[in-house]
Amino acid sequence: MNWLIAFLRDLTDLQIGFADLVDILMVALLIYGLLVLLKGSRAMQMLWGILAIVLLYLGSASLKLVTLSTILGKFLVLLPFAIIVLFQQEIRRMLSAFGTAPLSRLLGGPDEGPVMVNELALAAEALGKRRIGALIAVERRDSLASWAETGIPLDARFSYDLLMNIFIPGTPLHDGAVIVRGETLAAAACFLPLTTQAQISTELGTRHRAAIGLSEETDALVVVVSEETGTISLAVEGQLLRPLDGTTVRNALIEHLYQLGPEAEEEA
Repeated sequence: MNWLIAFLRDLTDLQIGFADLVDILMVALLIYGLLVLLKGSRAMQMLWGILAIVLLYLGSASLKLVTLSTILGKFLVLLPFAIIVLFQQEIRRMLSAFGTAPLSRLLGGPDEGPVMVNELALAAEALGKRRIGALIAVERRDSLASWAETGIPLDARFSYDLLMNIFIPGTPLHDGAVIVRGETLAAAACFLPLTTQAQISTELGTRHRAAIGLSEETDALVVVVSEETGTISLAVEGQLLRPLDGTTVRNALIEHLYQLGPEAEEEA
């Protein structure tokens, strides 16, 4: 109680000016932006693990557990280097997001248009009927620039015909993923991260694992068309929605892109 009273007394003696408030607000916005970028990714789970180790170290030091605190202390010395190694993909993604998108893009909503959604749904249905494999990632708030760099840049206006041509078997760009940014086909033949989930069905191939993997690390929506069965799937936040048809994949895209309620979704 005496410690609390002393802390409150010291707090009342602080002289907080306008510059201090701006400083605190900017740091809070920066931390919030980083948490938004890490939300739903494996990096967030690793971050909680690092925080648990730090708390364990503080607890062992306060209880004078010499051996445990010494081991954890040695580990914490190497922690900055471990963070660079463990979070290299996430650090690259965050820097790409800050460099290619304004703050409103990080904190605001998506800008995908309904024309793109309709044509994407029609293309997925047509590809499914022909049993042509396809992998299409739709960017939302999280930047997919680092994965777009692994493919061939297109920067072309999205269209049904162009998307169909890309995935025709035997063409140079058909193997890999297409990344959609707003109304633009940003890149094709891109490599996506594979999921490490052990419970994934053995019936799912590399396309489905890549779709789930990207949806685990970002908030992207990933449409998958199976080459073997023609089944349409949608990966969202590490989950795979399937089987879908042209109508259901369109409704799911609209729901997740615009966060519409049931009534608004029916009108769309």
